[in-house]
Amino acid sequence: MAKLKVGILISGRGSNMTALIGAAKAADYPAEIAVVVSNVSDAAGLDIAKAAGVAAVAIPHKGFPDRESFDKAVSAELERRGVQLVVLAGFLRIFSPWFPQRWRDRLINIHPSLLPSFKGLHVQQQAIDAGARISGCTVHFVTADLDAGPIIAQAAVPVLPDDTADILAARILRQEHRLYPMVVRWFAEARIGVKDGRVSVSGVPPAATLLFSAEP
Repeated sequence: MAKLKVGILISGRGSNMTALIGAAKAADYPAEIAVVVSNVSDAAGLDIAKAAGVAAVAIPHKGFPDRESFDKAVSAELERRGVQLVVLAGFLRIFSPWFPQRWRDRLINIHPSLLPSFKGLHVQQQAIDAGARISGCTVHFVTADLDAGPIIAQAAVPVLPDDTADILAARILRQEHRLYPMVVRWFAEARIGVKDGRVSVSGVPPAATLLFSAEP
């Protein structure tokens, strides 16, 4: 059976990109990374992808008059590579409404909080300031509304009394590297469905879409 072709969008180093490339090296992993695209020409992740034998392309957003024209150029590159699923891995651009509509139910992101709590930026500090006892990460579909698409899976970690935003971010990031490859596997195995804004994963108990880690 042909493997699912995945396109990854990055703006920087792309640590989740690296985790996905590593997962895809396994012979039994049902997805392959078809291309990595960055809106930043010197993004470190481009060199990491190339070193791993993955096609990597820079499409600087500053060369376009508006968001939609940039989005269409990125989409054209993804389509040229036969991409079936678009994965955001530290892609620091807000899309025009056109892009999530074009890739509806085939565009996912990972956010470093337990959505719907703590949307936007600086979410680890938001969690600490709010006195949250747990935080984590969420893989969700991308829609025109920021950090508001249907939730696919989450991973939870404790927020400890002495945590700084950086310490908590590192703890969450380790779970992101577990969660994202798992969700992409489910896509490749055609397990994920969306109905009325709710996600189901066939053959996977609902509790298995939430990972827990008690690591400090």
